[in-house]
Formats: sequence, structure tokens, C-alpha cells
Amino acid sequence: MTANTEAPATPCVGIGWRQPHYDALLAERPALGFIEVHAENFFADGGIALAVLDAGREAYPVSLHGVGLGLGSAAGLDGWHLERLARLVERVQPGWVSDHACFARVAGRSSGLHAADLLPIPFNDESLALLARHVDAVQRRLGRCMLVENISAYVGWAGDTLAEPEFFNELTRRTGCGLLLDVNNLVVNARNAGLAPEAAAREAMRWVDAIRPGSVGEIHLAGHREREDGLVIDDHGSRVRDEVWHVYSHAIERFGPTPTLIEWDTEVPELDVLLAQAGRARALQR
Repeated sequence: MTANTEAPATPCVGIGWRQPHYDALLAERPALGFIEVHAENFFADGGIALAVLDAGREAYPVSLHGVGLGLGSAAGLDGWHLERLARLVERVQPGWVSDHACFARVAGRSSGLHAADLLPIPFNDESLALLARHVDAVQRRLGRCMLVENISAYVGWAGDTLAEPEFFNELTRRTGCGLLLDVNNLVVNARNAGLAPEAAAREAMRWVDAIRPGSVGEIHLAGHREREDGLVIDDHGSRVRDEVWHVYSHAIERFGPTPTLIEWDTEVPELDVLLAQAGRARALQR
């Protein structure tokens, strides 16, 4: 498969559509390029959640963003989860389907144990081969290419032999998938490596420069929080920080006006706040 990662001719910016904004978005119909939802919230058969998603799909293109496949899990993919995702994709016909380069499942009991978190994978040949097999399996089942996101990680592996951008470049070459580039995650990881905000932005820009053009299908922007002990948390609970905007501007210069999402999952503000952040991204794309 070959990923469809061509940049649109006009700016395309969306927001994460969360429950507090279901009614307001449908009532106000603000100018957005797309909306993105967490796929797992709509796995149930019928019910109000699917009815709301159907209404949203009539108003906007939809992106399905998964948090539970655990694409890098040595225990393998959860067949039930993949089948539910495939059914949802068939129903919604989204513009994009994505999940994370992480592991979440381990062997245990009859169907395995799920960590309910995005846990980091090693960046080495063995991990790359495993991830590529699982991405291929998902793409075959869905009948389409997917996007795979780089994560924020608070621990690492001693056996890393590949630089993270090199790892993703090879993944997209082998599978035809696209990269969902989370700019905030790049800055968070650089901050947790001990860099100050400006230096973290420069490091993130170097990461961006190492990614091959044409492989990035979507960009995520979000806020992060710095704890009193210095640990930086990717909590999606505030406005996008200046250093993240700087990296985003650099990414747009390199990749063109790529579809971009404003993520906000905790301490969700009024809809106008998200729309203002989307407006800033749209201005930078132009």
C-alpha cells in the first residue's frame, strides 16, 4: 500500500471533538477542516454515541484516532479490537485512521492484559519488524493505509540502535503507512531529556528535518504541563506553548500545509478557545 499523504491545496485544520462540545459544534458549525474522535469511544453497537458521531460526520470530515491497538505489542494485536475498528471505519469512512507507535498489551489470561496506556517501544530492528508486521495487518484488514504517531515517553530502552526519525522513516517505507507527527510530543521528550524550552524546540526541529518529506499525513498540536519536580507531562490540558508553535511553523515550511489537529483532552475549555488555537494554526499554514 502507498500512503496518501499529499498536502492539501488549502489550509486544513481540525479539533479533537470531545463530549463537552458535542452540542455546541453541531449547533454552531464553525469553519473547520475536520474533526477527530477517539475511535474506542464508538465501538459499542448503536446508542447515542454513534448517533452523535453520525451527525458530526454529516457536518465535517472525520478522523478516527485510536489509543488502544498497541501496534508495538509483542503479544500481538487484539483481534476483537481490530474487528471493532474495521466496523467503525466501514460505517464512518473517515479521512484518516491513526494509532500510536507503542505497546499496550502483554500475554496473560485468555485474551492478554492491556495497560490502558501508551508505553514506549525500543527503537531497534526487531521492534521495527514487529511494528511493521502489525501495521501491515491492520492496513490489510481496513483496506486502507493508516497513520502512526510518535509518542511522548517518560522512560526508554537500553537497547535502542536506531534514531527515532530513522525508525519512522523505515516504517513508512516498509509499510506505506504515513506518520502522524505529534509536534508537542517532540518538545516534551526533549524537555524531559533536560533541555530548556528554546533548546527543546531546536532539537525537535532537527527531528523534523530528519523525516523524509511526503511521509507526514497529519500533525497534532497540544499543550503540556511542567511539574514542580521538572517532569514535563503531555496532558493535553492547556494552550499550545510558544516553543511548540515554533516547531510547528518549521514543520509546515518543510512539509507544506499538512492537516493539523488541536488536541485538548483534560480541563476542556469553551469551544471558542479551541477554535482560536485552530485559527492560529490556519494562519501559520497560510
